[in-house]
Amino acid sequence: MAKLAGVSAKTVSNVVNEYVHVRPATRERVQNAIDMLGYRPNVVARNLKSGRSGVIALALPELDSPYFAELAHHVVQAAMERGWTVLVDETGQIQDSGLRARERSAAGGIRQHLIDGVILNPLALDEGDLTRYGSVPLVLLGERLGSHVADHVAIDNAAAAAEATRHLLETGRRRIAVVGSQPPPFGHTARLRLRGYRDALAEAGIRYDASLVVPAEDWRLPAGRAGVAPLLALPEPPDAVFALNDVLALGVLRGLADAGVRVPEDVAVVGFDDVEQARYSVPALTTVAPDKESVARSAVEQLARRLDAGDAWTPQEITIGHTLVVRESSGG
Repeated sequence: MAKLAGVSAKTVSNVVNEYVHVRPATRERVQNAIDMLGYRPNVVARNLKSGRSGVIALALPELDSPYFAELAHHVVQAAMERGWTVLVDETGQIQDSGLRARERSAAGGIRQHLIDGVILNPLALDEGDLTRYGSVPLVLLGERLGSHVADHVAIDNAAAAAEATRHLLETGRRRIAVVGSQPPPFGHTARLRLRGYRDALAEAGIRYDASLVVPAEDWRLPAGRAGVAPLLALPEPPDAVFALNDVLALGVLRGLADAGVRVPEDVAVVGFDDVEQARYSVPALTTVAPDKESVARSAVEQLARRLDAGDAWTPQEITIGHTLVVRESSGG
């Protein structure tokens, strides 16, 4: 092959192993020779030499959630660029009895002899679980567990929620409800977003009213729709709703429509996540947009660095940016 391409064997190896420091013209000659000879690299031998399988795991709570589906897409794309295969696993919702066991299994590498590392979005684990079960290189998304075991990649949920609440305040809304709170020990993300909401109210001199906060066991459409009734039954109903994710917000829009409430004329609605459906709802949904592609790419990059560094690695906290996308549901 090297003779056919007119290069050294080392150059062929560099092209096959996707090293970046190869001139485009040289890479093209080698690739043409590979195609002509029908060469296929021996992946098993390569992995035995490197001590890696080339497979990582991605463990997410709900694969049918629009946010997690979009996130998984970006993780797979970023991993493919490194020549990695992604094994995707679903761990479940907070009400599932086996959630903690499945998350422990994910933190341990699921099938350790196959997995180089794991990207995990936990809901039920604590720091002790990670110390006990985290036996492979691990990057956490979403929940921050206060652990020095794993890297963590996430947006600043409290700051993003505060920005969404300030937007509603700036449009003249004063009785701003929240749909989606969740009790401890789960729901850390919900509590961060609720904290941001409360901080923005305090900045504006508005007293926190617990009657305006509606819990949701899960963040799905029926919970958002069901959250509307108790709010409209209040002696003084809200003039805005901040739903803690977009799926809840879409359910809220439906519940308000069922009750004959106009959005945004009577009640403004803001969501969180900027899933694709938010752009096509009627009215189109104002929402916090995490940079999902950057979350995914950073998680894959952190895992790659961790694998390369081995025991010398020090876990890092990576904060990804967000934007508030103003659309029709809040009067935008």
